[in-house]
Amino acid sequence: QVQLVESGGGVVQAGDSLRLSCAASGRTFSNRAMGWFRQAPGKEREFVGSIIRGGSTTLHADSVKGRFTILRDNAKNTVYLQMNSLKPEDTAVYFCAAGQTYLGDRVSDYAYWGQGTQVTVSS
Repeated sequence: QVQLVESGGGVVQAGDSLRLSCAASGRTFSNRAMGWFRQAPGKEREFVGSIIRGGSTTLHADSVKGRFTILRDNAKNTVYLQMNSLKPEDTAVYFCAAGQTYLGDRVSDYAYWGQGTQVTVSS
């Protein structure tokens, strides 16, 4: 069982940066790939980025590539999403998720989810 708690969301202006954190409980964190997804009102949950258990390999959605970076610190059981050059279209609830051992970009690849943190980007 893995419990995830996101933090770091807020209201920012276009061009600003934010860093989201996801603290995980449970002894299996370091064995799991972790992901970030987001969901805007009226839209489906979409993939943002994922990171393999050792942190050496990452995957990012085309819409955020070059602006967002997923990172993890296994010693702290924490995964991060560094978001730079934010745009109004990045406005959404951001969710952290814990998966299996492989990198995944689908909701079905992840078994455990946090409650989400709101990010609002004003123009």
